[in-house]
Amino acid sequence: MKTAFITSALLFASLFFLVIAEAETSTDEWQNTTISDATIKKIQEAKYEYKKCIGGQMQKTAFLDMDSRKATEEILKLCEPMLGKMRETYLTEKVPAVMADRHLRQVRIQTTRKLLQELIFAQAGRGAVKP
Repeated sequence: MKTAFITSALLFASLFFLVIAEAETSTDEWQNTTISDATIKKIQEAKYEYKKCIGGQMQKTAFLDMDSRKATEEILKLCEPMLGKMRETYLTEKVPAVMADRHLRQVRIQTTRKLLQELIFAQAGRGAVKP
């Protein structure tokens, strides 16, 4: 009887501490709030500047003569500071850094795929024209 009581007490205590620990970690989570229209506009402008930078760098002949993977890497390195503006906008709006970084990673991956695809296409087109 004593063993069952002690086991039950230990089980209850461990569940209690588990609930308390879970409640403490949930305060770090971003509560579903709204981002103002002005903030969304700033984020969209920063994303536009990033894509404009990518497009401008892609037109340079130095990158067109490089291997497409190497050119993609170099172009992304040159335009990376543009994403910093977007991250700062998120952080000033009190969006958790994890969520901001997740969105920036998504933008980066999508841009990398599209850029690499366009550079490969351009190289293939130049190769087809050469006799």
